[in-house]
Amino acid sequence: LGSGSRMLENPEEELTTVRVQDPRVQNEGSWNSYVDYKIFLHTNSKAFTAKTSCVRRRYREFVWLKRQLQKNAGLVPVPDLPGKSTFFVGSTDEFIEKRRQGLQQFLEKVVQNVVLLSDSRLHLFLQSQLSIPEIEACVQGQGSQTVTEAILHYAMSNCGWVQ
Repeated sequence: LGSGSRMLENPEEELTTVRVQDPRVQNEGSWNSYVDYKIFLHTNSKAFTAKTSCVRRRYREFVWLKRQLQKNAGLVPVPDLPGKSTFFVGSTDEFIEKRRQGLQQFLEKVVQNVVLLSDSRLHLFLQSQLSIPEIEACVQGQGSQTVTEAILHYAMSNCGWVQ
């Protein structure tokens, strides 16, 4: 038996916890207000550069991530995002909470999938505060840093870890 069988005996070795929390309305009261969410990641997985990170992302960035993952995953199904509701019956808080739960479920499924986990856009999305165009540039080698450098830079800058 090779080393692969050891992993099966001890499945708790690699653990990734991802939490979507603390929804905040930005630009409240203006026509361009939106909600962003804190994404907290804690892992001992070798797949991740930083073992702990914390970033803020908004729904439209999740939509972009899902599209990119679908493009690159081939036949691997990408989990669904919660819908973008224009008509919502109930309170805004209720809607935001439902969406938060949906985003968390989406990320939990994504980080469990080995194929999706190999996409560097996912890592930059979860472990750097780069904007979408900056993530694209970085992945295509047009940024000032490599993917790993961008993640480590963010982790070292301390804003990646909010106590």
